[in-house]
Amino acid sequence: MEIKKVIPSGYCKGVVNAIKLAKQTKTDNPNEKIYVLGMLVHNSFVSKELEELGIITLDDSIKTKQELLDEIDEGIVIFTAHGISESIKQKAIDKGLKIVDATCVDVLKTQNIIKQYVNDGYDVIYFGKAKHPEAEAVLSISNNIHLITNMDELNTLSIENDKVFLTNQTTMSYVELSNLMERAKQLYPNIVIEKEICNATSSRQMAVANLNDCDLLYVVGDSKSNNTNKLVDIAIKKGIKKVLLIQNFNDINKADLNNVDKVYVTAGASTPPTLIDEVIDYLRSILS
Repeated sequence: MEIKKVIPSGYCKGVVNAIKLAKQTKTDNPNEKIYVLGMLVHNSFVSKELEELGIITLDDSIKTKQELLDEIDEGIVIFTAHGISESIKQKAIDKGLKIVDATCVDVLKTQNIIKQYVNDGYDVIYFGKAKHPEAEAVLSISNNIHLITNMDELNTLSIENDKVFLTNQTTMSYVELSNLMERAKQLYPNIVIEKEICNATSSRQMAVANLNDCDLLYVVGDSKSNNTNKLVDIAIKKGIKKVLLIQNFNDINKADLNNVDKVYVTAGASTPPTLIDEVIDYLRSILS
């Protein structure tokens, strides 16, 4: 059995910068309480590492960011790599909290583009994942931003404004986005479109899409990670026989390796490199 690592895979620059910023904040403020409003990046191992440093992650699928912020009375609050609404940022300032914004530069770029089009009188169609923090931050900008998560929602959307702009969450599938773009042009002939899938996401997706001799693909990452889940989707649509999402090597079932000649390992942009290496080392140990 042959084992190969898909290149590129794992951490992107936005994730690296967010983690570095969080750790530096702890170094610079060793005696202050430090909170992350949500998961800094969508990987539970990263959250655990930060907690071991004394950085508290406040994340609850039921509570809103506003409600989570109510739980912080003092110290420093770090906003995640996915972006944050201006109202929450202002609320933190009003509470007298020190703020550290770890928003990815690519996410900020998309937000600024959307703000520009909204200010110019456009309605914005935003392709993203419902309840994802990046999408929530964008939707907070204006009521003229319409979230769509699939083709059906695009088809049922009704916008009377002659000025329509389409863009997307940075971690979506380039295949789905391309199909949506073509349909949007039919529905709104004068539509303005800008692809905002970040380079890290698109390069990892393309690497998976270009696999031609893969019997089994392990995608290492957290199920909360949108870019990780999109790698799984693309691999399945590619026709790879077995596609398995795992958090680390402990999730590997030896039975899945039966009748497999070539195994590839990839990972989402929020997956620590150590987890990828451990998966590959474990697979190699099975063969030895």
